[in-house]
Amino acid sequence: MDQLERLTKMAEDELTEYSTDARKMEKLRRKIGISVSAAQQKEVKAALLTQVASSGIAKLVEEQRQTIALPFWGMAGLGLLGGISLAQWVGFLVAIGGAVAAYRLQKWGWELEAKRLLLNTLEDIEARIANPQKSD
Repeated sequence: MDQLERLTKMAEDELTEYSTDARKMEKLRRKIGISVSAAQQKEVKAALLTQVASSGIAKLVEEQRQTIALPFWGMAGLGLLGGISLAQWVGFLVAIGGAVAAYRLQKWGWELEAKRLLLNTLEDIEARIANPQKSD
C-alpha cells in the first residue's frame, strides 16, 4: 500500500468519529507528522491535487452523498417489494441494482471526503511550517 492510500485510510478512520473538522485535522496532523516525512507529504499533496474532485458531479457527491444515494435506496426497496408481492424476478434485479448503485455512490463520496480532509490537513501542515508564530 503506497503512502497516499495509507493516508487516505487514516483520514477515513478520522471521518468515522463524531467531532469537528478542526479536531479531525488535529488528530490527523499528529499521525501524519509521526509517519510521513516532509518530502513524502509534498508528493502525496501533489498526487491529491490531481485526484481531488473539481468537477461538478464529484463535488456534489462529496458533499451530499447520502442525498444522492437516497433515490437508489428507494429503488432497491421498491424493487424488493415488487419482487416479493408480485413474485416477479425483475423486481429482484431492480432491488439488487439499486442497492449496488447506492452503496457505490456512498463509498465514492466517503473516499472523496476523506481525500479532501487529507488535502486540507496537508495544506494546514505546510501553513504551520511556513508561519510557526500563527499556529496555536
